[in-house]
Amino acid sequence: MAERGGRLYWAAAPSQYYAEPKRLARLGYLEAHEQPGRTNRRTHYTLTERGRDALRAWLATPAAFPRIQHEPAVRMLVADLASPEAMHAMLADFGDELDELERLLAEGELIAEQLPRRTRWLLLNHRLSRRMIDAHRAWIAEAGELLDQSSPSSAEM
Repeated sequence: MAERGGRLYWAAAPSQYYAEPKRLARLGYLEAHEQPGRTNRRTHYTLTERGRDALRAWLATPAAFPRIQHEPAVRMLVADLASPEAMHAMLADFGDELDELERLLAEGELIAEQLPRRTRWLLLNHRLSRRMIDAHRAWIAEAGELLDQSSPSSAEM
């Protein structure tokens, strides 16, 4: 589930999706169980009582506005130092990544329907993710329009 849209909520290396549950199990917050998978055995984790207590304590703390690391926006801050073509290419690549995130969200929505107790909460976050993707698509379109308006000499250093 973390791979299917999780990166919209938390910036972490994909390896952390595997390392963090192992670390939490070593600390006694999760219990690991081997289960058959499609091709290989998989480790399934469940919360221990200690894990539930820690989760409840964390949920009771205030939540701050999310930290954002938005590389395309940072690059756009210095777009005058690059050619419009290079910036258009960067925006196109970013759009391709948004396509992949939408594909993963669609998979996540199907999985959410299989988890009746959590479906509404998962789908709530998926709707947020879709709005974030839509906002980024609008930003890409606006950035592209601004790049099209820039003069050829604006890319000179």
